[in-house]
Amino acid sequence: MDSGLGALKVLLVDDNQHMRAIVSTILKGVGIHEVREARDGAEGLQALREWPADIAIIDFRMEPIDGVEFTRMVRNSADSKNPYLPIIMMTGFADRPRVCEARDAGVTELVVKPVTARSVIDRITSVVFHPRPFVRTDDYFGPRRRGIDDVSGETPAAAMEA
Repeated sequence: MDSGLGALKVLLVDDNQHMRAIVSTILKGVGIHEVREARDGAEGLQALREWPADIAIIDFRMEPIDGVEFTRMVRNSADSKNPYLPIIMMTGFADRPRVCEARDAGVTELVVKPVTARSVIDRITSVVFHPRPFVRTDDYFGPRRRGIDDVSGETPAAAMEA
């Protein structure tokens, strides 16, 4: 399958080896073969220091550094190699407070577990072919987002959109 995504380098961060295998298989199915895996946010941050990923796909809940903290560090740390890195968060927790927490940390897109090939591919094509501009305020740096108080009744993906 020629998706036009084959040149991408993807960092896949999840503490569940089976989830990494599933997502890695999805990525390879659309021609993305440069995939580096990490078991947690700390390993993921180290990988980014050594390897310039084009996209990070991360789990929400991990120890010692979860996906939200990973995102904050990528966006705001002085030593971050790419604060504009598209970050797609995978989560089984799609309730409004967690979606808002991820969005407010600077996550680019969200995909709810159990993931499907279509949901992962849709999020990747969104960040590659339709990137949102980044904004910086006193308390936020990341992709442009909707008003914080205007996400009730929306799907998790809609809450993440500009």
